[in-house]
Amino acid sequence: MTTSAVLPTPATTTPAPEAVEEAVVGAESLKDAVSEHSMTFGEIVQNLDALGFTVGDTRFSVWSALVVLMVLLVVYLLARILVWLSRGAIKRMTRLDPTQHLLAEKLVSLAIWAVMVLIAIDILGIDLTALAVFSGAFGLAIGFGLQKTFGNLIAGLILLTDRSIKPGDVIAVTDAAGNESFGQIRKIGIRAISIVTRDRKEYLIPNENLMINQVENWSYSSRDVRVKAPVGVAYGSDLELVEQLLMEATVGTPRVLENPEPAVRLMGFGDSSVDFQIRFWISDPEDGVNNVRSEVFKNVWRAFRENGIEIPFPQRDLNLRDSEQLDQLIAALSQRLPKAES
Repeated sequence: MTTSAVLPTPATTTPAPEAVEEAVVGAESLKDAVSEHSMTFGEIVQNLDALGFTVGDTRFSVWSALVVLMVLLVVYLLARILVWLSRGAIKRMTRLDPTQHLLAEKLVSLAIWAVMVLIAIDILGIDLTALAVFSGAFGLAIGFGLQKTFGNLIAGLILLTDRSIKPGDVIAVTDAAGNESFGQIRKIGIRAISIVTRDRKEYLIPNENLMINQVENWSYSSRDVRVKAPVGVAYGSDLELVEQLLMEATVGTPRVLENPEPAVRLMGFGDSSVDFQIRFWISDPEDGVNNVRSEVFKNVWRAFRENGIEIPFPQRDLNLRDSEQLDQLIAALSQRLPKAES
């Protein structure tokens, strides 16, 4: 009796389909949760999830994009609320001066936004390795496109830290035409500071410019600013009387400080006048300089009129030398004069 051995036939194995990962893991979890609670919404979510494309081993769908948008919106609103609450809490700290208030607000705001971004990434379960393809181009864009933005951000924090420039300071600014004026710092933002001049123009100056350029700060260590008012009097005037009247012109003028005391200086002898200069101090330059100088000039004008002091105007002496052409011209004019009278 012969027995035939039955050899086992090798099993045929089919290759398993390559695994595809979702770019947003949180979207997949949310889809399962919605499908368990509601069949209707589950079908809608399944249809939205079916609309998508795959890049390498990562799949992107309309549903994942909607989840990302919703999470970002919630995180944005929550961050704005937390920033608003933190500002209110910082303002109630009476021991902080305005500069420290602003610096604390900036630092707390940056910390809140950084934490909320990390929370959003954690909620969505985003696999950051899926974005490795774009990391090089994104880093290059950050390096070139946002270089100035980050530079201005760091410069603003440094300005608030060393308190060299702070809200309320009065600094000199120059416009595009080269005209210099002064203005008061209204606020220091992330990118630039806002300066309001006396003519209600608002300048936005990048923070980085204040770090690398020379800045004329009128209220850095002291708010006292010296104002100069030039005055000329005629030759032959009593100089001692003129100096006394110029000193009296500053007395009682609004905003002129008694200490430091005003001073009068003889600056030189000009072509048509003896040149004096009144020097006085004010402590509120943000309220203007020309207006207080104008009040002093009015007092000088009234004092000079009462005491007979003359404010000269330019005068020139014309000397004519003898010449043949001039003699001929005079002779011709003298001959025409009798004819005209006749």
